[in-house]
Amino acid sequence: MTVAIRVVIADDHPLFRDGVARTLEESGALQVVAATGTAEAAIRAVEEHLPDIVCLDISLPGNGLDAARVIGERFPAVRIVMLTVSESDDDVMTAFKAGAKGYVLKGIGAAELVEVLTGVAAGGSYVSPSLAARVLGAMKSPRADGAAADPLDSLTRREEQILDLVAKGLSNKEIGRELALQEKTVKHYMTNILQKLHVRNRVEAALLAAGRSR
Repeated sequence: MTVAIRVVIADDHPLFRDGVARTLEESGALQVVAATGTAEAAIRAVEEHLPDIVCLDISLPGNGLDAARVIGERFPAVRIVMLTVSESDDDVMTAFKAGAKGYVLKGIGAAELVEVLTGVAAGGSYVSPSLAARVLGAMKSPRADGAAADPLDSLTRREEQILDLVAKGLSNKEIGRELALQEKTVKHYMTNILQKLHVRNRVEAALLAAGRSR
């Protein structure tokens, strides 16, 4: 028997929130474990249920991007998907820097949304096609001061702490003891760090960090 993908939905419009929940439940592939209307409530729901995915609206009371940042730092195993009307390049980039794995515009169809969430839960990422070209261009373009973007700048504060300890030679278990985290949580953080830095292993990540500190 296939285990359903567990989802938390956070949107301050009850009709839209209920419609999305119904769509996901009817697919049979996803189970909505909580539906909330504020950023604070979304964070609490993620803490309580530890879902596979949390869908956040940017315009949530309390700020959906701030919620994404908190969830990304505290619960790195939870896949974050922004489900919003905002087409702002800044919002998209901020969302991914906060740890989002998907950025979906609300005009998406029901079947496609189910497909997107299923793909993200399996380890993929997604940006609505109308935004993808602009976002890719922004990521590749040089900064205003002419310097190349530093991938280390994309790390959260917690990820920076973990990478610093990796650079000092600590194992995942030792890092867990140092930061009062479970070893599996450290592993999830390491997965995110390797993806953000575009490196293959912790040795390469440590070398990258050491290069900056020189």
